[in-house]
Amino acid sequence: MPVITNVDDLKRIYKRRAPKMFYDYTESGSWTEQTFRQNTSDFDQLYLRQRVAVDMSGRSTASQMIGQDVSMPVALAPVGLTGMQSADGEIKAARAAEAFGVPYTLSTMSICSIEDVAENTSKPFWMQVYTLKDDDFMQRLFDRAKAANCSAAVITVDLQLLGQRHKDLKNGLSAPPKLTASSIANMATKVQWGLGMLGTKRRFFGNIVGHAKGVTDPSSLTTWTAEAFDQALDWNRIREFRKMWDGPLIIKGIIDPRDATEACNVGADAIIVSNHGGRQLDGALSSIRALPAILDAVGDKIEVHLDSGIRSGQDVLKALAMGAAGTYIGRAYIYGLGAMGEKGVTKTLELIQKELDFSMGLCGRRKIADLDRDMLMVPKNFAGDWI
Repeated sequence: MPVITNVDDLKRIYKRRAPKMFYDYTESGSWTEQTFRQNTSDFDQLYLRQRVAVDMSGRSTASQMIGQDVSMPVALAPVGLTGMQSADGEIKAARAAEAFGVPYTLSTMSICSIEDVAENTSKPFWMQVYTLKDDDFMQRLFDRAKAANCSAAVITVDLQLLGQRHKDLKNGLSAPPKLTASSIANMATKVQWGLGMLGTKRRFFGNIVGHAKGVTDPSSLTTWTAEAFDQALDWNRIREFRKMWDGPLIIKGIIDPRDATEACNVGADAIIVSNHGGRQLDGALSSIRALPAILDAVGDKIEVHLDSGIRSGQDVLKALAMGAAGTYIGRAYIYGLGAMGEKGVTKTLELIQKELDFSMGLCGRRKIADLDRDMLMVPKNFAGDWI
């Protein structure tokens, strides 16, 4: 086993072990991938201030997200098709998150169902939902989440249209995937992955098949996904969803201060500053660049989290020091899952927590509550002076 010291080490193993179709699904953005790249590279423009001769003993990364205790303010973001990266991937990721003490967010487009994950975990997880047209399906989805004791709902609001991802089109990645001779040949070389998939009954979208009207098998899923997403979505529609769910609510996909204000007005408990990992509007601001203006607009009214671009504990530290109350990792934990299954997700979390902890100490801080903008050297006009 190679020595693993950072998330990139896991990514290299993941690339070797996962089928190309699913690796490319993770490691891609829309169109030119500008926003996908800048989500990570913009973190490099923020520098940390090292402090010395400061008591660094007794450090803790413990915090809270929407009032829930967490071992560090890092949640696992919703990622579709997780169960195709590794057999029963959603269950593995949820177990790792539970043991580590951080939230796990299950995607509506997961392979394992809400009930599958609930049966294989002992603590509440979060449920992500899309803004779909079908009220009956949406209400039953929220009801199923409540029955599974989910402790928060995350509504993704930036997927009215699907951003074009060139690699997915070329690989035939859709719902369900369109297998080609090339993709089948590639899958045949991924022996460990293949054995895992042969050993599980969970290979299709467990939250959709058998639950959505007219979707009785994988072959009927394509039509449903093409028609289900609501291009007419507005904030009044989101208010309707808020009435369907009476628990803690997080709205994901906010990148403009005006939308952050609207999210406050519909009764959300938190918002996630996110551009969908650079997979929707290419040419949009990176999440870390968008964060300051959103904090200025609503930071005293609602809990503000950040998603997209985080690959390390220092990225987490920079986001928190900038003012975010919590962060999310998606690709980073998928690298671990595809590389080593549940142990890989745990390894990702360990790597991020260790780097967060040590970097926090070297900046002269011992607690998450002590993190502030003074820790950072931020370039002038980092958030933009736009006309």
